[in-house]
Amino acid sequence: MNNLEDIGAQKNIHINPDYVPEPEKVNVKKGLEGVVIDTTKVSKVNPDSNSLIYRGYPVQDLAENCSFEEVAYLLLQGELPTLSQLKSFKETESQQRGISKTILNTLKSLPKETHPMDAIRTSVSILGCEDIKKDSSQSQDVNFEKAIQILAKIPTMVAAHYRLRQGKSVINPRTDLSFAENFFHMCFQEIPEKEIVKAFDVSLILYAEHSFNASTFTTRVVTSTQSDIYSATVAGIGALKGSLHGGANEQVMYMMLEIDDPNKAEKWMNDALVLKKKVMGFGHRVYKSGDSRVPTMKKYLQVVSDVKKELKWIKMYDALEKVMIEKKNIYPNLDFPTGPAYFMMGFDIDFFTPIFVIARTAGWSAHIIEQHNNNRLIRPLSEYVGEHQRKIIPLKERR
Repeated sequence: MNNLEDIGAQKNIHINPDYVPEPEKVNVKKGLEGVVIDTTKVSKVNPDSNSLIYRGYPVQDLAENCSFEEVAYLLLQGELPTLSQLKSFKETESQQRGISKTILNTLKSLPKETHPMDAIRTSVSILGCEDIKKDSSQSQDVNFEKAIQILAKIPTMVAAHYRLRQGKSVINPRTDLSFAENFFHMCFQEIPEKEIVKAFDVSLILYAEHSFNASTFTTRVVTSTQSDIYSATVAGIGALKGSLHGGANEQVMYMMLEIDDPNKAEKWMNDALVLKKKVMGFGHRVYKSGDSRVPTMKKYLQVVSDVKKELKWIKMYDALEKVMIEKKNIYPNLDFPTGPAYFMMGFDIDFFTPIFVIARTAGWSAHIIEQHNNNRLIRPLSEYVGEHQRKIIPLKERR
């Protein structure tokens, strides 16, 4: 007799030996909403004060006072660099901007219809194949070196695909230009006004890191298995490709192009709300009364508008924002000002999210290093809601 039968005999009741008790109900947190799964020193999103800090520094202060290279160093090393440290970091990064013939030939061989996010994901995967030492050590110093390499080469990969898709020759990176200047050079063979470069640099800083968002959490899950930094980065790119995470800045611009006229924006938004149409660029899972990055990026959207002498998009921005706040009390997120800013800079719309990747690589790498330093395999539980345990009916008896 098994234990269930023993209990039944003692109490003079019959217990089905195949009986499986129903599990207790658990409070499932769909999407892990509200679940704290680990600690981090990289960044903090404070929904109460609508603030975002990188290593203790408010992101808006970093955007106004630092270069993207300084912020990347801060995220990776924990402190802002000294002059000598920044010089060394910039020299190391700039010297590693070139990509191999294998990666370049692969980009050339891709179908013209290939989405830029697929191209960059594939390129990073090849980069991992080229690093024969990738499994030799997961130390902080080694991963820091690999992080700089990934940070340096991803813009080159994105720019190469940008040019190739347009039927143009690839432009090699330059070592004498800043991170932002070099990307413009590789895409357009020229560097725009300093105000445009600054606006782009600010956007990279604002996109660089945002706590345990979907793609960052993905990189940490992969890292927790003791996989390498390239695999984790590829996984992060895959997560960011999803329309519920990345790509909103692209959809914002498509929406604005659909509206086309600032004078039609108010009616368009009112109609969209009546029809319960999803409007991209508004709202945030964490921020409830405004994304802390938006005021800074909107300021630089205005700068770009002024330099380009194109006020159409900023006027449309204001009209759409006004209706959404008045009717729904929902505020723009970072993607709303960034979309039209990138458009006026001259980038193709479907390259907006790869630019996001260029920036977020710094944050991903910081989290990958942090995960390795205090690792535990991430393995959550789930509540099973399928059929109860049952016996297999012989094939010939099934109906």
